[in-house]
Amino acid sequence: MTLAAIIGLSLLGVPVGYAMIASSILYLYMKGMDMGSAAEQLLNGTYNSFLLLAIPLFILAAAFMSSGSVLDRLLRFCNAIVGRFPGGLAQVNVLQSVVFASMSGSALADAAGSGKLMQAMMTKDGKYTPGFAAALSAVSSVIGPILPPSIPMVLYALVSGTSIGYLFIAGVLPGLLLGAVQMALIYVLAKRRNFPVEEPVPLRDMPRITREAFPALMLPVILLGCLYSGITTPTEAAGLAAAYALLISTVLYRSLSWSDIYQALSSSARMSVSIGVLIAGAMVFNYVITSENIPRALSTVLAGQQLSPLAFLLMVNVLLLVLGAFLEGSTIILIILPVLLPTAVALGIDPVHFGVVCVLNIMLGLVTPPYGLLLFMMTKIANVSMGELLTNVAPFLAVMIGALALVTLWPDFVLWLPRLAGYTG
Repeated sequence: MTLAAIIGLSLLGVPVGYAMIASSILYLYMKGMDMGSAAEQLLNGTYNSFLLLAIPLFILAAAFMSSGSVLDRLLRFCNAIVGRFPGGLAQVNVLQSVVFASMSGSALADAAGSGKLMQAMMTKDGKYTPGFAAALSAVSSVIGPILPPSIPMVLYALVSGTSIGYLFIAGVLPGLLLGAVQMALIYVLAKRRNFPVEEPVPLRDMPRITREAFPALMLPVILLGCLYSGITTPTEAAGLAAAYALLISTVLYRSLSWSDIYQALSSSARMSVSIGVLIAGAMVFNYVITSENIPRALSTVLAGQQLSPLAFLLMVNVLLLVLGAFLEGSTIILIILPVLLPTAVALGIDPVHFGVVCVLNIMLGLVTPPYGLLLFMMTKIANVSMGELLTNVAPFLAVMIGALALVTLWPDFVLWLPRLAGYTG
């Protein structure tokens, strides 16, 4: 009944967070339970979770680093590295998503920012078709939330109690793998379709270009260094990242005016409130799920099926890929994963590995038809038809699913870096 109410309200245009809160209150009313339980769960969940503060701070850091000057320097650096290869600008598109991941943590923010700029650069002078440029900007944006800092990883840490530091570092190799398979496919397509090669950057200019981009490139190094050295908590590291981003953008690069700072604070506040409402709604809804013993019931049913850990992971992959094509990623993490997590733990699946597999699945859902959010965003940004976009997305989606299979079947690939950092799982 509660789930039906959420779906019904969402279809009527009510934001998902509000729909979850209203539906959960309806459940409490129908059950004759204390209506104040909803407020209690909301307040306890939001005010007692220090980790939640990391989300608006990471968003703010991304807003400061997305100024024109910083982005231009990073794009020049990426072009100097891979622009000379077949499909030069297409390769730059993927590499900039890997680099920009350290300043975003959100696929939608990446697509709306650097992805929109790359779309314009690739279609200038007819170098690439609008459909291919839009498809590549969409699929490359998926890389951002896999690499640290990652807002979806923070949300997963919230619902699972897993260390955010180990989750961040566990996403490094899968994120780089995703970028590698995309760049390899671009290389193959470039040979077949004669994509242009950018003018090679003279070696004498490389030190200057690297020096200009170096302060921005140091952000993830500082972030992860503070986390794994134990100097800061994840939330303090997010605050440090925001302060560092503001410092280099204003003092070093001098690319932010007072009005730019105001706009960054304003946009970050709006996005943070939107995510906060969604989290609040999920906490109340999770109380309903727990009250109905749904996680325990699901674990019992799956235990009766005698699924192996691999069979369960494959089932989760299929489920999340389907759900990701219809639902927003944060909703899946906050509602669906708490139901699946107890079964995963009972089967002996490492929670860090499980988190990376789930987040990777959910990100692929953003470019999976029929309702992938990135697909709709890029049709508007690039002014291309959905059919043209899907035709160009299909081969990238195929190789990314191959990367997902590798991450699923080879846990040590995901857990190697966390174990080097002291993880004992």
